[in-house]
Amino acid sequence: MSEERKKILVLFAHPAQERSEVNKPLFTACQQHGDVTAIDLYREYPTFNINIDKEQKRLCEHDVIIFMFPLYWYSTPAILKQWQDLVLEYGFAYGVNGNALLGKRFLCAITAGGSEAAYQKKGYNHFSIRELLQPLEQTASLTGMDYLPPFVLFSARNAVEENRVNAHVDNLRHLLTALAEGTLDIEAVRSLPVLNTNLSDLFIT
Repeated sequence: MSEERKKILVLFAHPAQERSEVNKPLFTACQQHGDVTAIDLYREYPTFNINIDKEQKRLCEHDVIIFMFPLYWYSTPAILKQWQDLVLEYGFAYGVNGNALLGKRFLCAITAGGSEAAYQKKGYNHFSIRELLQPLEQTASLTGMDYLPPFVLFSARNAVEENRVNAHVDNLRHLLTALAEGTLDIEAVRSLPVLNTNLSDLFIT
């Protein structure tokens, strides 16, 4: 177990927060967690004028990077793509002397409207969530970050009426604490399709 707590950076991107029933409580849980710096990208950059130096400094100051977003058309919301395009520069995140992110942990915390069964080869969407997120997985690989499977809430449209939100938020809190304390069994996690399956079994006691 790591003696020094890890610092976690959550970059939250939701372009329609007034309609969000799930992402807002998830982001609130991040804001309330003592080991997390939680950034609302749409609030911070309403004109998409991203401060590259500021964002790179944030990355350097944290050990775990989390992209939190609703899955829109099998990808990230626009501002998160803009953030990647501008912040992950050659010479900083990759390329010659571009080792600022080397060894940091990276994962996505996302919500998906469809069921888990829809995100399978024979399902409606034909690909798993992890397959659809492969561009981000490759980004982690190129920048030397340690990629972890996504933390996903499936069937997010029905989560409130089915009373699944609170349990998912609690799981996120436990996950954040485990990442900060170094008590997540990383080797057991790597090959999982998603991170929220039997999450309690992945903690080192």
